[in-house]
Amino acid sequence: MFKRNPRSYLRITAEFFYPRGGWYRAARYVIHRLRRLPDPAHRISRGIAAGVFTSFTPFFGLHFLTAALLAWGLRGNILAALLATFVGNPLTFPLIAEGSITLGNFLLGQPSSIHLPEVFQAFGGATKDLGANFLAIFTDDLADWSRVDRFYHRVFLPYTVGGFFPGIVAGFLGYFLSNPLIYAYQRRRIKKLKARYEKRLAKRLSEAGSEDEIR
Repeated sequence: MFKRNPRSYLRITAEFFYPRGGWYRAARYVIHRLRRLPDPAHRISRGIAAGVFTSFTPFFGLHFLTAALLAWGLRGNILAALLATFVGNPLTFPLIAEGSITLGNFLLGQPSSIHLPEVFQAFGGATKDLGANFLAIFTDDLADWSRVDRFYHRVFLPYTVGGFFPGIVAGFLGYFLSNPLIYAYQRRRIKKLKARYEKRLAKRLSEAGSEDEIR
C-alpha cells in the first residue's frame, strides 16, 4: 500500500535534464526556499553569490562542496549557496562552458577552442586515465597521463580562467539583486506574523473579557 516504485535510471536522467513540473516550477521552488531561510538577508545573499560563482567553475561533481566552502569563507548561508548552484543547470551549462572556455583561450593567448562534445570527451578520457593510473600502482602497467594533460590544458585551465571573471560579475549581481528582495520579503513576513499574533491576542482578550462579564 505504502510501497513506492523506485525510479529507473532512464527516468532519473530525464528528470535531471527536465525536472518534474518543468524548469519554471523548479526555479520557483528554489527562490521560495531561498526567501524563507532563517538567516539575515545579507548572509543569505552572500551564500547566493558563492553558489552563483561556483556555477562558473569547472569543478565538475564538486560544485556543492565548492559552494559550501566559499559560503563558509564569506560567512554566508551554506544552504543558500547549495541552492544557488541551480544557476548551473543543463540549460545554462552549455552556454557557461562554451563562453568560459572561449574567453579563457582568448585571455591565455591560445588560438584553439573546444566545443561541448569535446569537453565531455576530454573529461571522460581524463577520468579513465585517473582510474587506470590508480590501478597501475598495484600492477605492472605504466601510468599514462596524456589524456589528463589534454583535459587540463584544453578544458580545465581555460575554463577556470575564462569562468572566473563572469563568475565574479554574476556573483556580485546575485548578491546585490537578492539582498534587497530578501530583506523586503523578510520585513513583510515579520509584519504579517506580528499582525496575525496581535489579532489572535486581541481575540483571546476579547473572549476572556466576555467570560468575566458572564460571571
